[in-house]
Amino acid sequence: MKVSQLLSVFPQLRWGDSASLEVTDLTQDSRAVKKGTVFVAIKGSAQDGHEYLAHVAKQGAIALIVEDDSNVPKDFKGAVVKVKSTRFALDELAKRFYNNPAQNLFCVGVTGTNGKTTITYMVEKILNAFGWPTGVLGTIDHHLGEHKWPSQLTTPDPLTLQRRLTEFVALGAQAAAFEVSSHALDQFRADSLPFSVGIFTNFTRDHLDYHGTMETYFKAKERLFHELLGRHTKTAAAVLNGDDPWIRKTQVREGVTVWWYGQRDADFTFRILKQDLNGSLFHLSSPRGNIEMQLPCPGTHNVYNAVAAIAAGAAAGVSLETAAAALGGFYGAPGRLEKVKNNRKLHIFVDYAHTDDALRTVLRSLDEMRGENQARIITVFGCGGDRDKGKRPLMAAAAAEYSDILIITSDNPRTENPQAIIGDIQEGIPVQWKGELHVESDRRKALAIALQTAREGDVILIAGKGHEDYQIIGREKQPFSDVTVIVELLKEAQAK
Repeated sequence: MKVSQLLSVFPQLRWGDSASLEVTDLTQDSRAVKKGTVFVAIKGSAQDGHEYLAHVAKQGAIALIVEDDSNVPKDFKGAVVKVKSTRFALDELAKRFYNNPAQNLFCVGVTGTNGKTTITYMVEKILNAFGWPTGVLGTIDHHLGEHKWPSQLTTPDPLTLQRRLTEFVALGAQAAAFEVSSHALDQFRADSLPFSVGIFTNFTRDHLDYHGTMETYFKAKERLFHELLGRHTKTAAAVLNGDDPWIRKTQVREGVTVWWYGQRDADFTFRILKQDLNGSLFHLSSPRGNIEMQLPCPGTHNVYNAVAAIAAGAAAGVSLETAAAALGGFYGAPGRLEKVKNNRKLHIFVDYAHTDDALRTVLRSLDEMRGENQARIITVFGCGGDRDKGKRPLMAAAAAEYSDILIITSDNPRTENPQAIIGDIQEGIPVQWKGELHVESDRRKALAIALQTAREGDVILIAGKGHEDYQIIGREKQPFSDVTVIVELLKEAQAK
């Protein structure tokens, strides 16, 4: 059955009626299905909703949307709708239920391994300056102006997504910037969104525990540009990092404008004029003119992020001057090379870098900005448990490349032994590395070691967790914020 036929089965389904849409985990509450439910059976990585069809039918479901009807009870009297993809059907149903709230929003989708959060915050800053109140949905939270909602996933499930967009529109939003993860693209969570701009930041190893291969991972990201961008809008623009060889291979949907950005052979070409730990001065040439601008958040990678956001603004009609003025007051997203003030003349940064490429990129920028002085780079990092083990030694190799002192610790060990994770990381430290190594599985103690080891002028990078305010140990989330803890340790040291 086609989606158009599926929707005709429920012609009156609308937000505001007595009906409601919600995500149900039957493994946690087998009684969660209410009488009169339309149940969409989703095949997940750990559980398959089709296994619960007999149960939900008995609980009073009136309709079942399935990919496989073999588990539907023979005596079920309700509607059975068989579709190719229940995930895709759920996305369409959610859009219909909430009356397609994004249809009048200027939607910017940002995908890539790194940089998504920062770019969405930059796009928000630019479009707000343009006079378009802009909502953001991503890893840190969902927000529109002073209104904030918690975030569980980089890209939420379709029900949460459409509900949030309804709330954005009710609060006066005219645009929305989304972090679009490879998982979401693979699971059809964002297919119904009318993207006017898609940004591809970069592409390096991550999530291979889910995708299996780099090629499969890339194809998931590419869907945004090859299938979704321009599907629901008359005009659309793809903003692509031309300095990334993977992204140069991106197939873009016919009719979509392609804008490359980077340091060479690009539509939006930038040249860094001056750079230090307080930010960058760069020159930008583009189809909309040329400009010289100051960006107060440091690092070459942040210049890339800024140029991508400026291109997205240009697609909306924002002038370079307006965009430059907006970003001139942008000091970064929470946990993205976030600077921690202190009175010890240390340069302390907290960053979300949790892939080898992200860590290498941030450290390379810090190395360039410390110049020829005697400042040392002290890096504190770990790797997540129950995730891609192959990147652990790669993270160590990246950290060692630019660090004088390494402190290896825990970063959400989950159900794995923290010492085993640290052992995997240590295998990647080059034999010829001459730096100083510390191993401390207790993350608070590891941060204390960083402060005890540092001397005036040194750079401390605390990588991996960024904005997160928890540690996942076993299956339990325990309160822990790198920023909060490092500030506490600084105060304790000052009090002694």
